Amino acid sequence: MARTILFNKPFDVLSQFTDARSPTPRATLSDYIDVPNVYPAGRLDRDSEGLLILTDDGKLQAQISNPRHKMRKVYLAQVEGDPSDDDLAALRSGVTLKDGPTLPAEVARIDSPVLWERTPPVRYRKSVPDAWIRLVIHEGRNRQVRRMTAHIGFPTLRLVRWQIGHWTLDELASGKWRDTTDTP
Repeated sequence: MARTILFNKPFDVLSQFTDARSPTPRATLSDYIDVPNVYPAGRLDRDSEGLLILTDDGKLQAQISNPRHKMRKVYLAQVEGDPSDDDLAALRSGVTLKDGPTLPAEVARIDSPVLWERTPPVRYRKSVPDAWIRLVIHEGRNRQVRRMTAHIGFPTLRLVRWQIGHWTLDELASGKWRDTTDTP
């Protein structure tokens, strides 16, 4: 039977088990997960947090990470500024980034979610408001959500991937993992 792990990746952790490129050691998955023969199904940038799925099933790994499967991914993004519904409408239509147009996203403003503390905390500036939005995308390009919010003039300050397919972070603390027997 295949093994599938849901991991709540903390900020500043690489989505890989080793870091041979850096002269100074950086945190990796091996600092949190000591399970042989599982590998991340997709990536989550070092400066992003949230759900990362690891598995020993190559088919499942491809289904989650290959863009042609268009698996649903839900992100919570704290953005700099106060986007209006008109600002967010561009994301609902799809925006054109340097690597081409994005698919339309589902996007809505949300109240500040109840999340774990981030270390280091997001910078706070009295003179610049911030807001939280929930985005649902079906792609997984490099830094896509960050590039999309910057494109409409609202840079992302904090990004949390909350859901992939039907798997969520519900009740999974930052830096913790659990096995799941659910399949997509």
